[in-house]
Amino acid sequence: MYKLRLTSKGQATRARIVEAAADLIIEKGISGTSVEDVQRLAKVSASQLYHYFTDKKELIHAVIAHQTEAILEAQQPYLGMLDSFEALQAWRDLIIAIQNERNCKGGCPVGSLASGLIETDEEARDELVSCFARWEAEISRGLHKMHDRGELRAEADPAALALALLTALQGGLLLTQIRREVAPLVAGLDAVLDHIRSFAT
Repeated sequence: MYKLRLTSKGQATRARIVEAAADLIIEKGISGTSVEDVQRLAKVSASQLYHYFTDKKELIHAVIAHQTEAILEAQQPYLGMLDSFEALQAWRDLIIAIQNERNCKGGCPVGSLASGLIETDEEARDELVSCFARWEAEISRGLHKMHDRGELRAEADPAALALALLTALQGGLLLTQIRREVAPLVAGLDAVLDHIRSFAT
């Protein structure tokens, strides 16, 4: 497939379009965001936008990639070193602090994209699967290190615990967004972290 080669200016324009689309989708949802809305916010013409994206679907896929990188980056350096109980607690505290700063609005940007795409866009669903797999792998990597060092009992399953923690995070973010309070997120994360601690040697 032909890949558009961009100048530095072109890369900046494309990034501005994607960031505008991402912001609008968080605020208005996928169906409530039009290409014209993106043009206005990004301050580009229709011809400029369609130079970089053939249609709204392609733009949405670019937003998925953008939000994936943004979310994983926002959790660093904590997410990259979840190999101790103290590190897990610090990551948990960061996640809750981020939601408090946002007044519990927006939920998980990638999770919000998923709810609007997984039943209608199989390619987007595959991209979202990859996003969450990367997130899960980061968590799993730290837990595997703890297991390998003997800090978790032999019967602990790091992969299953990582999936449980990510599941609690996503469910907690959704209920936190709905209720506009961090209590569901705190309850979900703390329950799984307590379960992980129960495997401590």
